[in-house]
Amino acid sequence: MPLAPAPARNLITTTKTPPFWPANTPRWLLSFLPWVEVGAGVYRINRVTEPAQVVVDYDLDAPNPLTEVSYEDTPPEIELASVETNVQVYTRVADLYSRPFDQLQQQLRLAVQQIKERKERELLVHPRFGLLTVAAPEMRLTAGGPPTPDDLDNLLALVWKLPAFFVAHPRAIAAFARDCNERGLTLATVQLFGVPFLTWRGVPIVPSDKVPVTEGHAEGAEAAGGGGPGRPGGTSSILLMRVGEEQQGVVGLHQSGIGTADLPSLAVRLMGINEANIARYQLVCYFGAAVIVDDALGVLEGVAV
Repeated sequence: MPLAPAPARNLITTTKTPPFWPANTPRWLLSFLPWVEVGAGVYRINRVTEPAQVVVDYDLDAPNPLTEVSYEDTPPEIELASVETNVQVYTRVADLYSRPFDQLQQQLRLAVQQIKERKERELLVHPRFGLLTVAAPEMRLTAGGPPTPDDLDNLLALVWKLPAFFVAHPRAIAAFARDCNERGLTLATVQLFGVPFLTWRGVPIVPSDKVPVTEGHAEGAEAAGGGGPGRPGGTSSILLMRVGEEQQGVVGLHQSGIGTADLPSLAVRLMGINEANIARYQLVCYFGAAVIVDDALGVLEGVAV
């Protein structure tokens, strides 16, 4: 008799994948933001309160005006926050069951992914430095329904000095694309990090599911095309920012001297092995964000999605 499939399977080597976490996202905001190393855990933003007075002197014989540039007496300071988690692994599991994949490394890899997910969320909503929290009142607009080309143009009018990119929830981007389709407008794309991104007026629109969505049907959204049959209702925000210290823009902050080039500001520490032979590792990441000048960040609020 020929060899049957069932006993034959006992001799094969199964091809395995590493463990995948379905909630893992690209976390584009972490990639698009420029990062500044903070040496002592605090970032101080020194701003000018009174610029120099510049005059045109048509009388070459007249004496020059005397002036000085004044700074804020108490400049704002941003202390880095931290996100952390613990990983526990039986030493015998790490010893005996680490082929073809190292059990400890896989546990740490998945924990790092979760830390980065929380890091991107806090960059948007943290009560001290979250971008949606600290945007200046004069840099906020309110949408009257789904986002329109006029809404994004108004954001560009606020952040007109070297706008770098929009950030929006994927549902907000879809709502904007629907509105453009209804108007017969085609959105161009640009390749960044090897991935195509939609653009408006040449400015990339970066998706992030960490931008909060308030569930529920927004007032006026149905008439304007938001929500609708088969689509959940709710409201969200769209951000537009200028980035970089040299541009007086938005920057991410991390602690220097901690972590590696691949994982800056993220420390992995062995906390010990207990009597049950469980090894405990602590993972902690230090980070923050700063808006150096208020006009570097604009927010469109109340966007129906």
